[in-house]
Amino acid sequence: KIKLFDTISSIREWRREQALKGYSVGFVATMGALHAGHLSLVNQAKEKCDQVVVSIFVNPAQFAPHEDLSKYPRTLDTDLESLTETKSCDVVFLPSVNDIYPSGIPLEVEKQQGTFVEVLGKSHQMEGKTRPIFFRGVATVCSKLFNIIQPDHVFFGQKDAQQCVVIRNLIRDLHFPIVMKVGETLRESDGLAMSSRNKYLTAEMRPFANVLYRALTEAKNQFDNGKRDRNEILTPAYQLIQDVIGNAMKLGFEIKLDYLSLVDPSTLEELDVVVTDCGAIISGAVWS
Repeated sequence: KIKLFDTISSIREWRREQALKGYSVGFVATMGALHAGHLSLVNQAKEKCDQVVVSIFVNPAQFAPHEDLSKYPRTLDTDLESLTETKSCDVVFLPSVNDIYPSGIPLEVEKQQGTFVEVLGKSHQMEGKTRPIFFRGVATVCSKLFNIIQPDHVFFGQKDAQQCVVIRNLIRDLHFPIVMKVGETLRESDGLAMSSRNKYLTAEMRPFANVLYRALTEAKNQFDNGKRDRNEILTPAYQLIQDVIGNAMKLGFEIKLDYLSLVDPSTLEELDVVVTDCGAIISGAVWS
């Protein structure tokens, strides 16, 4: 049976017991609304570690005032059922906002008080361009959860490629004694990455939702066919997205391209030419 802890003191007491037993602890941080991608990470954690902790916490610090904090899907009962079915989760941590942010957490950054963590140089580009406080919120909550749970291994999904780079740098720079593992992106049958926010998609919008997967696949195909120049890799992807935007518009749907990036896997700096030995991260975001 899964143990549920909703206070910092209770999970710390549990963690001390695991240390005395010599048990290793794996950790998967989530905001709930769990899907197969999350559960895959939980299973990977159980393969590696004696005990597995999953946190469910919708983190206000990574939402801007105009974003979807209030309507973000919250499905705790279903989440607990899913975790029980995996037989891989030992503990679920359900902290309160007040416990995680004792100074409070207004969404307006200029009103916030207390301690925050920023990974400079990795948080301003790509998704960070249009969500400038997002990775500050992610880095802060992960630092707090790592400190509370003291995991030996943490597991994140490759879908959030920039987040993985941010967390890897965070672990290194703050000297957390943690090994980070990155799990593959799990996708629906048409290529759409599994995501908690897929619940927002209407039946009419759903056929267009795999546009980013198709575009990124097109860019990867250019690389696989020997192209190394930025424009040669990305132009077919841009064209595909523009075609889908046009088709959606005819049906009365608005789709917008947020960004399409071709970056160095370590620095996240945009590349004009891909060095074969290093590779690159191709990523993007579209919204409607």
